[in-house]
Amino acid sequence: MIFKCIIVDDEPPATRILENYIGKVNFLEKVGIFNDALKALEFLNTQQVDVIFLDIQMPQLTGLQISRIISKDIKVIFTTAYPDFALEGFELNAVDYLLKPISFERFYQAVSKLNSEPKVEVSSNNNAPDFLFIKTDGKNKFQKVFLNDILYVESLQNYVCIHTLKQQIITHSSLKNVIESLPSTDFIQIHKSYVISLQHIESTGNFSVFINGKELPIGATYKDAFFDEIDQNKI
Repeated sequence: MIFKCIIVDDEPPATRILENYIGKVNFLEKVGIFNDALKALEFLNTQQVDVIFLDIQMPQLTGLQISRIISKDIKVIFTTAYPDFALEGFELNAVDYLLKPISFERFYQAVSKLNSEPKVEVSSNNNAPDFLFIKTDGKNKFQKVFLNDILYVESLQNYVCIHTLKQQIITHSSLKNVIESLPSTDFIQIHKSYVISLQHIESTGNFSVFINGKELPIGATYKDAFFDEIDQNKI
């Protein structure tokens, strides 16, 4: 699994060191650097992020305050020059607490914990259901959708639109939650806003894919993984 990371720190030397360390680890991908806590929160509201390297002492909002605001799905690794905050950081269920100056050995020890934490898996056995129940408007209202009918899923801020062979269904959810419910052998993310069905691909371009006559963009972040998947089935 590749963990999408952001760095939130108001000290440029510290962000440069973390950026360098992230670039050395093959299961980490840097998607943003912020020296302003409020801009980081704006980014988190619209983009998928798995891990945040979070400085504790910052103006406007401290790292501890930010960790209480953000989604519990985002893993936090605190970074600070002050060891006094360590206990409070761990009480907030941080993955780890890195004391500056940070060595690469200590950094790698911290991020290795990400791969050892429990993950949500979709069963791949023959008894796994081939459908989902999508919540629609109203209490206890759901619509059954067969996985084979799903063309692609589109993120619409706090909602997703599930495009099927027959209709479009909009539900209040995040793209990340939908991805966790879909079998990774049949679906792949190609853009921050799109997850597609591999079986419904009609053709591809350098930075686009066509499904049911619709051209969808392939984001630079996802391009290599997507075409690696395509290469496995080419002739």
